Amino acid sequence: MGTKLGSSGAFGGRRRGDDDLVEAHEINVTPFIDVMLVLLIIFMVAAPLATVDLGVDLPASTAEPQPRPDKPVFVTVKPDLSVAVGEDVIARDALTSALDGATQGKKDERIFLRADKAVSYGDLMEVMNLLRNAGYLKIALVGLDGRS
Repeated sequence: MGTKLGSSGAFGGRRRGDDDLVEAHEINVTPFIDVMLVLLIIFMVAAPLATVDLGVDLPASTAEPQPRPDKPVFVTVKPDLSVAVGEDVIARDALTSALDGATQGKKDERIFLRADKAVSYGDLMEVMNLLRNAGYLKIALVGLDGRS
């Protein structure tokens, strides 16, 4: 709430014999703007932290990119041949249970497989065989966009 100080008129000044000030019925938007700026800064800082951050040197691809689902499930083969589901490094024999947890048991969900350039074709095929044996037949290979 605020008050107006000033000359007499319809909304300002004093009434006859009354020393009370008249209330102004206007919204002060300055605090709302301050809150919005603070929220904008928080989201600008937090947005880069929400991405998957595993150091993998992906090969380039010239294929047209396909639309991604809202929450993709990434399986990563790192240069030391360790396997990660999302950002969690797991043992190869625990891959099935980790994928079942990540997909809520939906075997028809697409799995995005990415591997470092240093990983050999045979090692990548081993992981693909593990995925197929676990019942996940929709596998998408992830690469960098090389269409420049």
